[in-house]
Amino acid sequence: MRIYNALYKDFEELYVGYSAVAIILSSCLGSAAAMVILMNGHDLTQMFQLFLVVAVALTYNATVLAQMKPKFVFNTLIVSLLVSSILLLINVAMRY
Repeated sequence: MRIYNALYKDFEELYVGYSAVAIILSSCLGSAAAMVILMNGHDLTQMFQLFLVVAVALTYNATVLAQMKPKFVFNTLIVSLLVSSILLLINVAMRY
């Protein structure tokens, strides 16, 4: 919890800069996850995973563009990065 609070405090102080960098990070990680998901096939399971990755990445982008509170934006960023990372790792493990 101490790490979360320290990261949030830093994010809140430099909200505009970190939001812009985090949009790039979230979008790049989400697109890498989408690529690996689609490399594993096109059945219903992969399409659901693809929907999930795209939805969380776009949700983060929407929270930044809507200028929501920094705490909500930060939490959305964490969810976006976690979902994309987990699905990326799962699909890489399935692929190789």
